[in-house]
Amino acid sequence: MSTITVTNIKATGETASRSVSGVAAAWMNYKGTSTNAISGSFNISGVVDNGTGVYTASFTNSMADTVYAPTAKAGGAKIQGMDLLATGSIRLLNYTDAGNLEDTGTYFFNMNGDLA
Repeated sequence: MSTITVTNIKATGETASRSVSGVAAAWMNYKGTSTNAISGSFNISGVVDNGTGVYTASFTNSMADTVYAPTAKAGGAKIQGMDLLATGSIRLLNYTDAGNLEDTGTYFFNMNGDLA
C-alpha cells in the first residue's frame, strides 16, 4: 500500500477542502447485546465486552497521545460515557437515564485526533 502525505484533502465533488487532522481517526457501529459484533468500523481492531454496559474498543493504529476527542451515541434515550483513554484503546460506557449501566443494541463511536 502506498502513502500519500498531504495537509488538506478534498473529496471528488466537494467544493471545500478540509484539514487532514479533521478526518476521523477511528469510528465504529457496534451491536452491544446478545452476540456482540462490529457492524462497520475504521481503525478499530476489536471490542471486548467488559460486563453490562462497559466495552473496551482497541485501535488498529494507536493514537499519538491521549489528547483526542471521542464522541459516542447509543440507540434510545441513554447516556454515553468514556474513560480510560489510552493510546491503543478506550473504554466506552452506556448508562440508562437513571444512571445504571445497561447494554445497548447499537453503539456509535467516532474519534478525532492524531495517529501515532
